[in-house]
Amino acid sequence: MTPMKLSFSILLITLLALTSCAPEHEMKLTGTVDGLKKGTLLLQKIEDSVLVSIDSIVMTGDENFEFSVSIPSPQVHYLYLRLKNGDLLDERIPFFAEEGELTITTTLEKFGTEYTVTGSKNQEKLEEYRKLMQRYANKNLDVVSLKLKALAEKNDSVYNALQKQEESVLRSKYLASVNYALAQKELEISPYIMVYEIQGITQKYLDTVYKALPQNIKNSKYGMDLESLLTAQGAN
Repeated sequence: MTPMKLSFSILLITLLALTSCAPEHEMKLTGTVDGLKKGTLLLQKIEDSVLVSIDSIVMTGDENFEFSVSIPSPQVHYLYLRLKNGDLLDERIPFFAEEGELTITTTLEKFGTEYTVTGSKNQEKLEEYRKLMQRYANKNLDVVSLKLKALAEKNDSVYNALQKQEESVLRSKYLASVNYALAQKELEISPYIMVYEIQGITQKYLDTVYKALPQNIKNSKYGMDLESLLTAQGAN
């Protein structure tokens, strides 16, 4: 074998080896925890209703971190921090993990309460949805406050009117959730919202969203979770 052919063969073998080592559907998660000197970052997710660690990084002076893991289907993951004394912080950073490059930036002081996640389309839409839902939460809070006042004043007519208004806000919240999920039907966030973000919604609404999902989203983790929820409700 000529030197040129030998060099090409070595290069090809090296490239194949590197490719085989890369996780399938890889998520490359990088970020910074400003102020963190020593501790352990834990990357976790829920499996069979149990929170499990899938990777960890020991931090020894460098505030930057990097995880490379396989994400077969977009799923909410959590970033935990164990301090150098072994204490696990109560706060955690939830984020929608998916294939590609994601970044999380936060600080040691406000870990789990103030952070930024970029690079995830599902995360972006989840944050947008929660801002929308906050409007309905604020409306409901105002109505509940007025209901308590009417109750204290024994004003039944006002109380009953506010009760109907509260029910109207709830219906509007459900419709807004369904419409938002339908608008995002090409993303895994759509079935996730219906299963985990909105409680008490009727089977009719769940079925509406599920039927609108493309097959690849139905086959995703949260698509299958939505199917299981529909099956369970149908059995009751």
